[in-house]
Amino acid sequence: MPAPPGLAQDGAPADLPEVEQREFTLGAAEHGQRLDKVLAALVPEFSRSYLQQLLQQGAVQLNGRAGLKPAHKVGVGDALQVQMRPTEQSQAFRPEAMALQVVHEDPHLLVIDKPAGLVVHPAAGHWSGTLLNGLLARDAAAAALPRAGIVHRLDKDTSGLMVVARSRVAMEGLTRAIAAREVQRRYLAICWGRWSPGVQRCIDAPIGRDPRNRLRMAVVDLALHPGKTARTEVEGLASDGGLSLLRCRLHTGRTHQIRVHLASLGHPLVADALYGGAPAGALQRQALHAFSLALAHPVTGEALHWRAPLPADLQAALQALGLHYNDF
Repeated sequence: MPAPPGLAQDGAPADLPEVEQREFTLGAAEHGQRLDKVLAALVPEFSRSYLQQLLQQGAVQLNGRAGLKPAHKVGVGDALQVQMRPTEQSQAFRPEAMALQVVHEDPHLLVIDKPAGLVVHPAAGHWSGTLLNGLLARDAAAAALPRAGIVHRLDKDTSGLMVVARSRVAMEGLTRAIAAREVQRRYLAICWGRWSPGVQRCIDAPIGRDPRNRLRMAVVDLALHPGKTARTEVEGLASDGGLSLLRCRLHTGRTHQIRVHLASLGHPLVADALYGGAPAGALQRQALHAFSLALAHPVTGEALHWRAPLPADLQAALQALGLHYNDF
């Protein structure tokens, strides 16, 4: 849900002054408690997320010491100083004008062709310059919708079609349709290894956080690790023996699903360093493009279908790699 009026997304006031210093002398009631719990009790008008960020930034000092852990225990007579100041996250959910390639627009829906390199939603390391910031600048009504109407995401370096809600009724309808697997999403991928043209395969393998590397996802055994079911249909379109062009259809929308499923079969995407895909064809990002999107309009029920041409970098890569196929 969007933040309440006057609050940023992380619970800090949107109009927080540059720095406001607050000082406390701790009493017997605070003795032996965790620092983060004491902070939450002393400044209850701010969210714990915001206070956690202040701790991480060194804006909280105990007896002149900064950089303390949230679990640090405090004592009677300790001097606590807190600098209330804007954080990157508190300033993230703001309008930022940007050029968006709009494929379709009506009072309830917006479909865009997202370029590679554009982050969809603010997160650690990307608190500005995201698609959400652009949507807030483009449409004032987006501020009234959770996540500015974003109902699904593409990875930063994946290009292609995304649908965004412009009304509450559309957002509810799209969310239901995605959960019911009624939204059809197809991708083009260039992978390593031979996948013969015309050969189809359904990859039905659950995906969860990689237990050996928390930065990655992986195919997991649900009896041993947390995860969710995931299903991808894959068809070979062209191959030169060492590289292949694939058409993929998502039946579920798990994080990094196509990338993980193909890598698990020994076919990592070209230039997908996270999952072991070496570069080829001068590509600087993973070779994945959401070229087709089909759904029933959540308000009118009209059947809608959009296609997005391959971006220039993927077109050039196909040419350089000798993978030719015209009918996607």
